[in-house]
Amino acid sequence: MGMAAEGEGAAGARSAVTAKPPLSCFMRTKNEERIIEPVLKAARQVSDDIVVVDSGSTDRTIEIAESLGARVIRAPWLGFGKQKRIGEEACKHDWLLDIDADEELTPDLIEEIKGLFANGEPRYSVYQLRLVTKPDTAPPLWHSAVVKRNRLYDRRVLRAPDHPEWDQFEVPAGMTIGKLKAPIMHRSWSDLTHLDAKFNQSSSSRAKNSKLKPFWYVSLRLLFARPFYFFQHYVSRGLWRAGLYGFAIASIAAHGRWLKDAKMLEMHLARRRAEREGQDPRI
Repeated sequence: MGMAAEGEGAAGARSAVTAKPPLSCFMRTKNEERIIEPVLKAARQVSDDIVVVDSGSTDRTIEIAESLGARVIRAPWLGFGKQKRIGEEACKHDWLLDIDADEELTPDLIEEIKGLFANGEPRYSVYQLRLVTKPDTAPPLWHSAVVKRNRLYDRRVLRAPDHPEWDQFEVPAGMTIGKLKAPIMHRSWSDLTHLDAKFNQSSSSRAKNSKLKPFWYVSLRLLFARPFYFFQHYVSRGLWRAGLYGFAIASIAAHGRWLKDAKMLEMHLARRRAEREGQDPRI
């Protein structure tokens, strides 16, 4: 993991920088009309080149994106990292801001990013951002489950992994990571029903694209791992600070992680059935 350093843009966060930096912004979308408009409007304040990689939206996502000046690339879903690669290649600038369609730049972060480019290219090749979850039905989770991601970077130095499941690049050892102080608001779900559906979908993808663990290993996780998954979210990630709502979030997250184990069990059972029937057991 690279070393972290405080971003020099913080000192000028309230400066009068108004010009847009030479920065492209890209995101992956599918049926994001719920939230994409404010996300794009915020991103437009730091970038004159916004690329949307859409994998088959059937709602107004593409219409909204194009009306706000984004370039939309229609591409079938190839996987998380592979989809990011498409976005990287389409950008016109070498400096890239990678955000999801539900991640809205805050005013302070907009000024901080502008400040990075006030005197030319930023000092470091990669900068870390803080993602603060903001559900539609609750206040922001300022001190719970805050995620740090390296999302502002120079593509001449770093690239997203060409992988169907993983989309976070590895920072070479010894490379300094700048740290931006202001957060992104991650408007990840509208309500707990939406959150549960997202974990269900994610567990299917991860079970399918991960190496299938041995049957005994999957069985042990299925029987005993769920309390540990809950502990990880509720205690280690600080969701206890969010009260009963945090308890509910942690419970759903633990169940979502456990579903990956359950779906791997199904894969084993399907293979055994195929072998009994003389069919190809591969899934």
